[in-house]
Amino acid sequence: MSIDLKKPDFSAAVFDMDGTILDSMWFWTKIDEMFLKKHGVDEVPEDYLLAIAHLGAVETAEYTRKRFGLTATPEEMMSEWHSEAVRFYREEAQLKPGAYEYLVKLKNVGVKLAVATASSEELYLPALTRCGVAELFDAYATVDECARKKGFPDVYELACRRMGAEVSDTVVFEDIYVAIRGAADGGFRTAAVYDRTSERDVELIKAVADEFITDFTMLL
Repeated sequence: MSIDLKKPDFSAAVFDMDGTILDSMWFWTKIDEMFLKKHGVDEVPEDYLLAIAHLGAVETAEYTRKRFGLTATPEEMMSEWHSEAVRFYREEAQLKPGAYEYLVKLKNVGVKLAVATASSEELYLPALTRCGVAELFDAYATVDECARKKGFPDVYELACRRMGAEVSDTVVFEDIYVAIRGAADGGFRTAAVYDRTSERDVELIKAVADEFITDFTMLL
């Protein structure tokens, strides 16, 4: 199903944050490498980041602990990740090229906007506020508020309800295959945004998404 992203033929849009509007996935690669090396894992497997990209914090900790046989508790792992993540989102995280301009463009023509993210409010709100886009969004929803992760449409449906939008008239912007597939399974139209951390899945992403863009400057 085609979507006119330049002259919006939709009344609402739900945006993932990390890897979609924020250039931040590289940070998680870095922090995971540091954490796993500290715990005796010298090389991060290629599929690890993709496996955790759609998970909430608790699920990520549990998955990592089980996969690498770590003795640390999920609570200890999350605490170790948390302080560095808070600093990064408050001080360093930047929008992807054209993201600010495109969000403003949609807002100016009356499109409702929401964020659906696996990150907590303590991370997403400081980053989006510092980047000047927090007030553009009508609603926020996180994976940890839902029974199922981003392989399912739950978080996008929650975002829709909060901004008073219909699924059939909402486009979901995402960067990873499993999330795009989950949104599509829920009846959403989908726009895939390229991120280098999902390079290995580009062809799968193109096959399931209604539209694919390399960055938001294409839409201005």
